[in-house]
Amino acid sequence: MVKIDRLLVQVLSGTADTNISFNNLRSLLLNIGFDERIKGSHHIFTMDGIEEIINIQPKANKSKPYQVKQVRNIILKYKLGDLFNE
Repeated sequence: MVKIDRLLVQVLSGTADTNISFNNLRSLLLNIGFDERIKGSHHIFTMDGIEEIINIQPKANKSKPYQVKQVRNIILKYKLGDLFNE
């Protein structure tokens, strides 16, 4: 769980959006409690109580920076980072 905590801090800081690996971002979303559905290269994440749907695709083995920003905005909007402090 320490690795996920560090990844959450990295995503929330916004200083390394171009260096977040796709698999790490995917793991973060799953650990927060999102459900994943895969269609081709699109990984679609949904969660009860969250209006937005997160759709991410890998670029090589990295996450796309704008998608990391979208994930950060949803984590902040719904205070999902607080789940790790309980």
